[in-house]
Amino acid sequence: MAFYLLLITAPVEAQKKKKSGNEAPEQTTRKSEKKSINDLVKKCEKIDGLFTFYRDTTSGSLYMEVRENQLNKEYIYFSQIADGVREAYAFRGAYRGSKVFKIEKYYDKLDFITQNNSFYFDEENPLSRSAEANTSKGIMATEKIEASTNSRYLIKADNLFLKETFEQVKPPKFFGLPLNSFTLGQLDNEKTKVRAIRNYPENADFLVEYVYSSSSVLNSGSNAIADGRNVSIKVYHSLIAMPENDFTPRFDDPRVGYFTTQVDDMTSVSPTPYRDMIERWHLKKKEPEAVLSEPVTPITWWIENTTPLEFRETVKKAVLQWNKAFEKAGFKNAIEVKVQPDDADWDAGDIRYNVLRWTSSPQPAFGGYGPSFVNPKTGQIMGADIMLEFIFHTNRVAYSNLFDLNPTAEHHMPEWGVDDASKHCFYGNMMLENSLFGQAVMLAEGANALELEGMKKEAMMELIMHEVGHTLGLNHNMKASQLYTPTQLNDKDFIKGKALSGSVMDYLAINATKDRSQQGQYFSPTIGPYDEWAIEFGYKVVKNASELDEILARSTEPQLLFGNDADDMRSSDRGVDPRVMIGDQSNDQLSYSADRMELVKHMMGQIKGQYSKKGQSYQELRQAFYILHAQYAQAGRVASRFIGGIYVDRSVVGQDGAKQPFTPVAYQDQKRAMQLLSENIFSPAAFDIPSDLFSHLAMQRRGFNFSRDTEDPKIHETVLSAQRSILQHLLHENTLQRLTDTELYGNDYDLVEFMTDLNQAIFDADISSAAINSFRQNLQLEYTKMLIDILNKDRVGKYSNIAKSMALYNLNAIKIKAGSSTGNIASKAHKAHLRTLIDNALKEYEG
Repeated sequence: MAFYLLLITAPVEAQKKKKSGNEAPEQTTRKSEKKSINDLVKKCEKIDGLFTFYRDTTSGSLYMEVRENQLNKEYIYFSQIADGVREAYAFRGAYRGSKVFKIEKYYDKLDFITQNNSFYFDEENPLSRSAEANTSKGIMATEKIEASTNSRYLIKADNLFLKETFEQVKPPKFFGLPLNSFTLGQLDNEKTKVRAIRNYPENADFLVEYVYSSSSVLNSGSNAIADGRNVSIKVYHSLIAMPENDFTPRFDDPRVGYFTTQVDDMTSVSPTPYRDMIERWHLKKKEPEAVLSEPVTPITWWIENTTPLEFRETVKKAVLQWNKAFEKAGFKNAIEVKVQPDDADWDAGDIRYNVLRWTSSPQPAFGGYGPSFVNPKTGQIMGADIMLEFIFHTNRVAYSNLFDLNPTAEHHMPEWGVDDASKHCFYGNMMLENSLFGQAVMLAEGANALELEGMKKEAMMELIMHEVGHTLGLNHNMKASQLYTPTQLNDKDFIKGKALSGSVMDYLAINATKDRSQQGQYFSPTIGPYDEWAIEFGYKVVKNASELDEILARSTEPQLLFGNDADDMRSSDRGVDPRVMIGDQSNDQLSYSADRMELVKHMMGQIKGQYSKKGQSYQELRQAFYILHAQYAQAGRVASRFIGGIYVDRSVVGQDGAKQPFTPVAYQDQKRAMQLLSENIFSPAAFDIPSDLFSHLAMQRRGFNFSRDTEDPKIHETVLSAQRSILQHLLHENTLQRLTDTELYGNDYDLVEFMTDLNQAIFDADISSAAINSFRQNLQLEYTKMLIDILNKDRVGKYSNIAKSMALYNLNAIKIKAGSSTGNIASKAHKAHLRTLIDNALKEYEG
């Protein structure tokens, strides 16, 4: 008690002395004692694992303990979205990538530093001493050491996880978005919290709910967001021990398609100093000398307990198809499938489990998505998930306007935020469209519910095989469709049980036959020959590089053709080979496209009766119309890629069966493509749609869902959109440049002939007639504006001088054609419009 009195009276006495002015203030000489680790964490829950964490039982604040032997050691950081909203480019299961980091001590602080693994230096080369020159590592965080012993350091960990320290969560503002676009508010420190911690010997996982708040918002987002002022994004952060095993990196080859971790050899004199490591699992044989052996540790997939019971057997069957490929690589039962128990003590966010997951999202970003995460130093795949959306198995579309304008174009999210832009997969969206088209065809033929369900299961099988392929390291193969002829695909006995193309990693059109008596399977029931070969390259245990070369030497075999997203021609600013295309089928894509257009025209005459059901709205009829139109338009896009196309061969010099790298598409095939487009896309009767359909394409009313637009179908814009997308490719600067360049090495369909053919296809059939129909008026004006745009002075440098000369020549030709005074008033007005546009453009050009 005396000590206590001393504490409370001493300051009083000191104040008295200070007031009297007789004595100087007392000098404090004793330093406060520094608290120990035990003192600081005595009110905390201890969470042992890879790192030791302490969580205050009252406030939830975090401490992290780092041991001396954990300093300067490499770890892997990985994150994925546990739950999010599509408006913020964050959706459940999205992988945000992995990176290597170290923890380094700097006096009384610990630094968390991202390592740069993009470069390789041969240690025997003196240049390796300059390995860190002009490169940057990233100091993600610096935390003060709160307490320490000789071998342990304690730091506060709230800033590591409650801020965007390890990974940016909020998307940047994308240039060009409208001012009223949805945006997240500022990170709210008070509302953001760690929801769960799982700490294991090899990894520590944190579930963090980031809350972004704003006092007011202009755009509150979709109905997936309860309150646009306060939006939650939940993220799993994982700190992972660097694997210590005998995994050997395998290097990429352009003849086969794997996802890669890119590394430049900075001590190599090669013109291609690449040490790009393919991404693959660590599979070891139980019996190393056996030709076929089970793996020491198989790749285990868990079917999430959210999966509808009736889907589970199909899901399992699809996953196990890949064991056929692994057997060619020397592994028996490389993949196994289990079902997550309903009472499991783990969830799908646990990175120790590879999970096939199902969701039913209000705005699904994908129909299916198969990401994996890797060790950035070796390319070893360490975990994977597959996200499947229930919408794939429904009769509704993923977006309200999916089929209104450009139905088969991929609805790209900005590339920010997903593990790797090259890993974007929208095949689920295309498969949904394919399934709905197949349903329309089957219903028109009187198919029953069991047959429809069988077709949907076929589609699900192919989609799951495709996404599993991604998790094994394979990227897309858009050239695989070249495997069979249209005749073979239309022979149900021949095609039974076979993959429809060389690979399930393609984006194929549904195999719906024009001759319904020969309808076989609609989708691939198993993997293709390319898939088996690619897995052999990636996973076969080899003794030396020459054994891999023997595998790669087969790349010239027709069933092993490969071309991925970097090569495909869905966009005109990339790719040159028309065989590398989405939504196509067979090794005669032009014949297949012509057949698809004929089938659609036939179906258009039947859907009104089939989809007009008593007591129901016309929503299904409207959807069926747009599905059919989408298939028709895509067939036209496939054909358009042959004009100015170049067949690409990526064989190495001297390889058996190799062809020259670039071979222009044959003259007769480019002319066939032009004729197909002329008759089916540009002619006066190109879109042969029964007129009585138009008055029945009504959406089902739901509240005020027409408030932003009128509810009547925009038929002319729908047709023009398909025509426009094809014209944009045909008149793209790259296409016109190729037509000129390829004349130097074998192209006989030159720019002059092509642009003359195009002018004739769009004008000659009716420019002198008494009545030019409204669809043709739209097309002719759109085409004329595109020609004018080629001459536009603001686009100097985009088009070659030769292309501009032909554009000018065609504009003058159109002006002459439009000079005729014949026709009804609408046709005369249209021609006058054409002449005015051209006159004004020529004046500006000459000026």
